[in-house]
This record gives sequence, structure tokens and C-alpha cells, in this order.
Amino acid sequence: MSTQTTRILVFSHRPEVRETIITAVGRRPAPDLGRVEYVEAATIADVLYEVDGGNVDLAILDGEAQPTGGMGLSRQLKNEITDCPPIVVAVRRKDDRWLATWSQADAVLVHPLDPLAAAETVAEVLRSTTVPAVRG
Repeated sequence: MSTQTTRILVFSHRPEVRETIITAVGRRPAPDLGRVEYVEAATIADVLYEVDGGNVDLAILDGEAQPTGGMGLSRQLKNEITDCPPIVVAVRRKDDRWLATWSQADAVLVHPLDPLAAAETVAEVLRSTTVPAVRG
């Protein structure tokens, strides 16, 4: 069991959307992962500062954010940031999943968020990008 804290950036221009995402994913998405510390971002500048600075382990971006949505931002981050952290995009419609693929996101959440599915999706992304500690 990990005791390391994972930093997750949650981006949306709407505070209620950030809160919905944080509540759905929870403080510990899976028993084998450490606790989560959230960094909330309301602007693109906040996201760029945190991600470019290497301050987050994962980013969850609101695909409906204004004026720039999370899908375009995801694509920008994936193409411009060396060692970009994994990105999960939250969309409003299942039909928008193809846009999330275009955005190069590592995973997609669909509103309304199911807490079990949201936590498991985030846990899977974190597991797939975490290098296990070498012991022995």
C-alpha cells in the first residue's frame, strides 16, 4: 500500500464542476494508491504553471470549460510539455469520446460522473503511469 500523496490538477472555469470531479474521484481512488491532494485551476495560465512546473501527477480537464475547453488544452499540453503527466478529460456526452481521443487524453470521464467509474478510471491511469519502487 502506497503512502505517497498524488497531486491531481482539476481544471474548469466553473467551481461547481471542479467540486463534482473532486467528489466523484475522492481522496483515495483505490486502496493500493496513496491519498490524493487536489490542485484546482480556473484558468489556462494556472494549468500551464502547474503542469509545466512538474507539480502534478495527473490532470483532469473539463472538456466544456470556457473560453478554452479541456480537449484543446489536453492536445496542447501533450504536444508542448516534455514528460506531460497523464490527462483525463471530462465530457458531457458519450458521443464526445472521439474528441477526447483527438485530444490525446489518456482517459475519458462522462458526466454525470459515476463515483465508482470515475475513481477506477483515475486509478487505472495512475497505475499505468507509475513506475513501481524496486525492492530487495
